[in-house]
Amino acid sequence: MYTYERKVTYSDVAWDGCVDAAQIVRYFQDCSTMQSDALGVGIDFLEQHQHVWMLTAWQIDFKRRPRLGENVVTGTWAYGFDAMYGYRNFILKGAGKEGSDDGIYAVANSIWVLIDMKSGRPSKLTPEYVEGYGTEEKYAMDYEPRRIRLPKVMEDKEAFYVTRSDLDTNRHVNNARYISMALEYLEDEEDIRQLRVEYKRSAVYGDRICPRVHREPGVVTVALCSRDGQVYVTVEMKLYDNTTTV
Repeated sequence: MYTYERKVTYSDVAWDGCVDAAQIVRYFQDCSTMQSDALGVGIDFLEQHQHVWMLTAWQIDFKRRPRLGENVVTGTWAYGFDAMYGYRNFILKGAGKEGSDDGIYAVANSIWVLIDMKSGRPSKLTPEYVEGYGTEEKYAMDYEPRRIRLPKVMEDKEAFYVTRSDLDTNRHVNNARYISMALEYLEDEEDIRQLRVEYKRSAVYGDRICPRVHREPGVVTVALCSRDGQVYVTVEMKLYDNTTTV
């Protein structure tokens, strides 16, 4: 497992003084990027070989969210590869509690695909891209399907445009930014116990995002769509039982 430690700073927290789901995803993606750089197969290596790892799905189970000032440890490890996909777990824990289930904030599964930047299509995995990671034991959690089934009836919300601040180094909307967009459709008192995200298309600067939202007791589903109705990203947020829905 690759790990890094940090203190939760004021810039990390939301209105309630806790790290929100999007910021936890930023911790996770920073951790995976750091590991790749440490292994010599980071962003520079991928650019030289005209490839990029694209995230296709998240499943994140939340125990609780870290608060301002707490010291946290983020960890990640690969647990498998096949012809084109890589499978990676993540964990976020309180510092000093690495060997115990106490102090776990969140655990996650993620699925990645290697993309050829010239063709825009998935590329077959070769040893130079994956052998440095090795594989470790798959985390013991209840694994949900990668695909998220959209409800038949969804409510259209006000559209908005992708700005430059939404972009990552690939000039696509950053993975965590889609989650920030979806969080706008939660009520203040609602807290997420499980987040699932399915990435289908990449939005770029100037694209118009047309959100569609479905609410039912305990679940909020958000589809972030293009102006012609094609789905960029689907986000499913399962809520704790002690929250209310409208």
